[in-house]
This record gives sequence, C-alpha cells and structure tokens, in this order.
Amino acid sequence: MQNYFNYFTEIEERFQQRRGALLLLSTLDWALIETWRDAGIPLDAALRGIDAAFDKYEARQKRGHMRRVNGLAWCAQAVMEAAEELREAATGTAPAAREERDSGFEHERVAAHLETAADALASSTIAPQACTATAARLRELAAGVRASTEKNESAQDLEALERTLTVLEEKLFAALTAAAPEELLVGLKVHAARELAPYRSRMGVVQLRQVEHQFVTKQLLVHYGLPRLSLFYMSQQ
Repeated sequence: MQNYFNYFTEIEERFQQRRGALLLLSTLDWALIETWRDAGIPLDAALRGIDAAFDKYEARQKRGHMRRVNGLAWCAQAVMEAAEELREAATGTAPAAREERDSGFEHERVAAHLETAADALASSTIAPQACTATAARLRELAAGVRASTEKNESAQDLEALERTLTVLEEKLFAALTAAAPEELLVGLKVHAARELAPYRSRMGVVQLRQVEHQFVTKQLLVHYGLPRLSLFYMSQQ
C-alpha cells in the first residue's frame, strides 16, 4: 500500500497546510483518520477530499465572512466522495505498479516501540491478566523483528505485523471495557457524542458509530495511561 505508514502524518500535514494555521489534531480527528484507514480509504482519496472541502470553503469565503475550519470532520463528506470517485475510476483498470517509498520504519525502532508498549502494560493495575499477556506477546514480536533485521523484509511484513497488533489491541480494549467502571464508559460516550455533534450532518450513521468507537477506545487507554500498539503511533524520533 502506497505511503502505508505515512497515512496519519500526511493527512495531518495536508489539513494544516490548507487551513493556513497550525492546529493540532484532536482525539476526534485521530479517531476519524483511523476509521478511514480501517475502511480502506486510500491516502490519495483522503488528501483529495481535504483539498475539495477547502476549495469549496474558500469559494464561499470570498462571498462573505465564514468561521475558520476547526476540525478534520468538516472534510469527512468530501473524503468519502473522493474515495467513491477513485473506486469508479479504477473499475476495469489494471492495478497500477506500487511506488516504493522509504517508510522510515527501521526494524530497531519498531522493536523499541513494541518493548516500550510492553513495559507500560506490564506495570498496569487495570485488567492485569490481559495486560500481562499482551506485554509478553509484544516482547515476542519485538524479538522476531530484531531477528529479521538481516533479512531485509519488506513493507508487506510490517503490514502483517500491524494486523497482529490490531488484533491484540482489540482484545486488550475488550478486557479494559469489561474491567472499567460503568460511569467511566458512560462519561466517555457522552463526551464523544458532544464532540461529534457539530459534524453529524457530514457523516453517515455507520461512520459516526465507527468514530465514536475509536474515540472511546483512545480515551479509555489515555485514562489508564496505556499505549496504542499500532505502528501508526510509533515515535518518529
């Protein structure tokens, strides 16, 4: 997948560039990007949709004062339209050759990311059995990554690792949800609904539910001081 590991950062950079001022993405924005990624929305479609949304915004702005765009969700409808246009354009065409790019995901940094996550989970007091088991599995994966350093493995191998991490994260979230107090979970859902309220007209029901789920997942992990396992959250330093 082209730019597979740059998905988050390129969307963030394009949004900031078109907005014309630095604005750190919110938890809601990151949750929305995750739903696009999980739905298989190509990076090119996301970037085209952002451009299309801002092109329309700028055209309207010339006719009168408009409020500044303060959230990526404002572009959601345009991104879905761009994705559909790309699908229609690709119908009946041969797959294009993949452009090889340096993902920047050196094996040692991947292994360090897994071990850092394992250390955080090992010291957790919430859902200790699940956290301990996940930590042990992450250390196994880190050892495997280091062992493969000399094999010059491709981005496809990292995508396979990412799928494994997705499964581990889903299982961990299920354990955390079962262990978390009811009032905490209710509060997170209320928070998500409040954050999503201004954008409901720009997203379909399914997308709204997906974004809410991602939002609650991220906030629950933040509440307990636990890391995201996905390589998309790996430090770029």
